[in-house]
Amino acid sequence: MPEHLPPFVLFFMGALVLPFLPRRIRGWVFLVPPLAVLWLLSGLESGTSASVSFLLWELQPLRVDRLSLLFGWVFAMAAFVGGVYALHLKDTGQQVAALLYAGSALGAVFAGDLLTLFVFWEVMALTSAYLVLARRTQVSRASGMRYLYVHLGGGVILLAGIVLHWVESGSLAFELFEPRTTAAWLILVGFALNAAVPPLHAWLADAYPEATVTGAVFMSAFTTKTAVYALARGFWGWEILVPAGVIMALYGVVYAVLSDDIRRLLAYHIVSQVGYMVAGVGLGTEMGLNGATAHAFTHILYKGLLFMGAGVVLYSTGRSKLSELGGLARYMPWTVALYMIGAFSISGFPLWSGFVSKSITVEAAELLSRENVVLLLHLASIGTFLHTGLKLPYFTWWGPRRTYEPKPIPWNMVAAMAIAALLNTWIGLFPGGLYSILPHAIDYEAYTFSHVVKAAQLLGFTFLAFWIFRAKLGGEALMALDTDWVYRRPARASYALGPAVVARAFGVVDRVVYGLVGGVVRVGRDPVGWLERMGSVKTKAASGALRVEGGEGAETASTSFRVSIAAGAILALFTLLIFFLRIVV
Repeated sequence: MPEHLPPFVLFFMGALVLPFLPRRIRGWVFLVPPLAVLWLLSGLESGTSASVSFLLWELQPLRVDRLSLLFGWVFAMAAFVGGVYALHLKDTGQQVAALLYAGSALGAVFAGDLLTLFVFWEVMALTSAYLVLARRTQVSRASGMRYLYVHLGGGVILLAGIVLHWVESGSLAFELFEPRTTAAWLILVGFALNAAVPPLHAWLADAYPEATVTGAVFMSAFTTKTAVYALARGFWGWEILVPAGVIMALYGVVYAVLSDDIRRLLAYHIVSQVGYMVAGVGLGTEMGLNGATAHAFTHILYKGLLFMGAGVVLYSTGRSKLSELGGLARYMPWTVALYMIGAFSISGFPLWSGFVSKSITVEAAELLSRENVVLLLHLASIGTFLHTGLKLPYFTWWGPRRTYEPKPIPWNMVAAMAIAALLNTWIGLFPGGLYSILPHAIDYEAYTFSHVVKAAQLLGFTFLAFWIFRAKLGGEALMALDTDWVYRRPARASYALGPAVVARAFGVVDRVVYGLVGGVVRVGRDPVGWLERMGSVKTKAASGALRVEGGEGAETASTSFRVSIAAGAILALFTLLIFFLRIVV
């Protein structure tokens, strides 16, 4: 295999070939690209690079160093485990989207220039949005469109920052940015949106619970962690990231308290856990950066395991709300046991992966005498164990029994959970392998008497509090609206002011963009039938609703998401027009 082959190429080649293969072997062939990338990465050395000329620029699609290699390793591992979890899947569109999504994440972390990074950044947005839309419910379509609209807006901001940076510096190299420049702040906002930094985070908790069962597993791995990589690469040592990370850690925990849907609860804990990483990057020390990246590595593995456990529940029962679940342990004992390994990992139990990674960031803050940061991060850890490690499993698999007729669980879903559980346990028992690939050399011992005692105290008292007040902590059938009200309410208002006019004005652009998102990943399955279905779609606007005819049946849906995606597309196209005019001038 060529030494200078960018890893994303293998995933994109797999996505190109997959639709033409017999359905019975597609799931197995899906596993080939991540395995091939793992083999490729084993031969790559720091300092390897590859360049290509494009128009006015010298682009760098491959830039290898310890930081990019660490994320490359864990992204390939996550894609493989996710592929095993999805072996039973027959939806070619989801399989192709997942390969393109994982490949674009790899493309972003190995990109040595900002333009290449931006291209893969946008491919990630398109392909991950499809994993939400592919659930094919009215709610998932609306959530998927909001997700795509928000990321298009973030992409516009990121592109504006990149263009301004190029104009000011004459370079597109992706390196550490100088503070106090407008370009750097715009790029920071673009990265922060994908990292789900409040108040730019609501897209995550809105979309992830509505994704397909397998799609949510992939989504938990790539988007936010690619943003962590970008922050580590470009904004290491920016002090603003420390309070931002601490706020994330606490904000996610608070909203997890209010969540009834188990996948929404896990989504908010992504916000919380990424907060540790953002704070670690902001500390500006080698220990802080090592902590951020080590925690990103382990987070991908244990969060995928947690989403797999929640996905098994949804697949088997068709339910995902704590207020509707309970008494499932007798139906899926292996799922419970494997989920709890993920719960122990995210909660920082000794012997599992979260303990050996999360404590590095806390140690980095202690070495800088940032006692307030240490205290608040410990507080966030308490909330994580309380809700992910205790509340969710108790009210899902134990708690009050409900009347169920669970579907049989495909063997591969449990096998994937077992692989992820083994990886989390191995890292927890033998952290030296993880420490050896961190960006900077590290002399750190996780299993000191002090660290173990602190963890035992926090976890022990949290369990005691949960057990005493468990009757008060059950799920409630409520929906806590987050900062997404900012774009949800205006969308409703614009629809109420004139649905027919708005629908006609944006209908053409909307149909083109929506067709692009679906077509990129579905055209290989049935190109002729897909074109026929797209051609037969008709819209009728009346009494605040759209009637969509064609495809897999009639469906009533709000036009607000259609207005959103059309407006976002027009904004993106207008910005690109300015960009190319600036080049010509």
